[in-house]
Amino acid sequence: MSLKIINRISGCDVILASASPRRKELLELITDNFRVIPSDCDETLPEGIVPEDTAEYLSRIKCMSIAEVYESSIVIGCDTVVICGEVMGKPSDREDAERMLRLLSGRTHKVITGVTLAYKGKSISFSEVTEVTFLELSDEDIALYLDSGEPFDKAGAYGIQGLGSMLVSGIKGDFFNVVGLPVSRLAGELGTFLESV
Repeated sequence: MSLKIINRISGCDVILASASPRRKELLELITDNFRVIPSDCDETLPEGIVPEDTAEYLSRIKCMSIAEVYESSIVIGCDTVVICGEVMGKPSDREDAERMLRLLSGRTHKVITGVTLAYKGKSISFSEVTEVTFLELSDEDIALYLDSGEPFDKAGAYGIQGLGSMLVSGIKGDFFNVVGLPVSRLAGELGTFLESV
């Protein structure tokens, strides 16, 4: 059972290789004994990468950039993307955020969070997929949401845990995955990984 991981990692040095405050809050559901050391690596994607592999690829390079320095620590790297005809990361500006919201309006899209775990020279990666369906958004809906300031630091230009929840008509899969960290899957994978190291 995933809850066993709480005791398993107590006393270990755990590093979250992400500056996301949402991921920090979610990891605290598993353990409050961790440090945050954001990675500063080149996130250029290789040519021809399959969109569904993007988040896992980025989680790996983030994780490994920290794990190379902290080999005796358990390092957790993550990345979340939204896929709706294209890979959507964080919007570059208001115009880009508006474009993303118009593309998501009335449609179902995938939210994929890639996670990489590294410890003592070994690593594993996995992805969790959640489907999210948006309501039809009016011009006013989009303008009001943009004015809130919430979309600009989030993949796909929305936060399901905030005002963005009012844009969503349905969800299939792990809610926390959409926020940025598949908590239950992470706990299970972490337990299995540590047993194998």
